[in-house]
Amino acid sequence: MPIQFTKAVKREAKLRLAISGPSGSGKTYTALAVAKEMGGKVALVDTERGSASKYADEWPGFTFDVLELATFHPDSYIAAIKAAQTAGYDVLVIDSGTHEWSGTSGCLELVDLAAARKQGNKFMAWSDVTPLHNAFIEAVHQAQMHVIVTFRSKMDYMQSKDATGKAVISKVGMNPITREGTEYEYDIVGEMDLDHKLTISKSRARVLADRAFAKPGAAMAQEIMAWLQGAPAPEKPVLASVAVPPLAPVAKPAAPAPPARTEPSEREKRIARWRELREAVKEKGVPVIALTLARVQQTSDADIETAIAELERDLAKLCKPAEQAVLV
Repeated sequence: MPIQFTKAVKREAKLRLAISGPSGSGKTYTALAVAKEMGGKVALVDTERGSASKYADEWPGFTFDVLELATFHPDSYIAAIKAAQTAGYDVLVIDSGTHEWSGTSGCLELVDLAAARKQGNKFMAWSDVTPLHNAFIEAVHQAQMHVIVTFRSKMDYMQSKDATGKAVISKVGMNPITREGTEYEYDIVGEMDLDHKLTISKSRARVLADRAFAKPGAAMAQEIMAWLQGAPAPEKPVLASVAVPPLAPVAKPAAPAPPARTEPSEREKRIARWRELREAVKEKGVPVIALTLARVQQTSDADIETAIAELERDLAKLCKPAEQAVLV
C-alpha cells in the first residue's frame, strides 16, 4: 500500500501536564485542584510519604484514591499507571515523577548498579537503564486518561531588592529533577514559585502560552478542558464479510518425523546456567540490570562466564548459609 498523507484534524485528547517547583510552592495542591476540575474519578500515585492525603478534606464533595509506592523503579510507575487505567480512573496524578529518576531504585541508582557490573562503565550502564525510563514515558503517553505529573525543582537562592531598596534573599526553583528534555514529552509545562504562581513555560495550547496563574485551579483547568476538545477519534473500520467458495478437499500431508534429540552444546549449557542464576537473583527481590538474553546469545563465551560469576557472587550474598550449599 502506498504511503499517503491525510488532512490534519484536531481531535479529542487526554491532558499531559507537568508541574515543577521547589518545596512549598504548591505542586501537589495545584495538581489536585486541576484534577478536580477535569471531572470523573481521580487517582494519585504518592511518592512523597503521604503528603497528598493531607488535602483529602480540602474540597467538600471531592475525593480521590491514593497509591503509595514503596519503590521507585520505573516498572513500579508503569504498573501503577496500568492499574489506574484498568480500574477506570479518569484522571491520574503522579506526585512526583522525580523519584522515578533519582529515588530509591530509580534510574540514577539503577545506573550505579549496572556500572558496578560493567567495571564502572556508566556509558554501557545507560544502555540498560534508558529503555526502562523510556518505557515509563511511553506508559504516560499511552494512558487512556488525563495524566498530571509533578516534579521537584533544583533549589537556588537569588538576591533582589524590595520596595525600600533593601537587599532580600529569596529561594527559587530551577530545572526540574528528572531527565533533561522531559518537558518535550508533555503538552503543557508549568513552573511554580514560592508565591504559588504557575508560569507556563511550554504549551501546545496557544491560549495558555507564556501566561502566569496565581494559585491556579478552576479557571486554568476550564481553559485546558476547552482546548482538549476536538473531533471524536475515528472508529476502526469494520471489514465487510465476503462469501468464500468452499475449497476442494486437500490430502493431509504426513506428519514429519520428530527431530533427533541432541545433547546441548557447552555454550548452550552456559546460557542455561546464566538464565537460571538471573531468575534466582530476581526471585530475591533485587532488580537485575544485566545482559539481555538476546545480547548473551551474541556475546563471547568469556563474557558469559564473567556474567555467570557476577550473578553467583550476588546470589551468594543474598542467600542464607544453608542455602549457599545448593548453589553449586
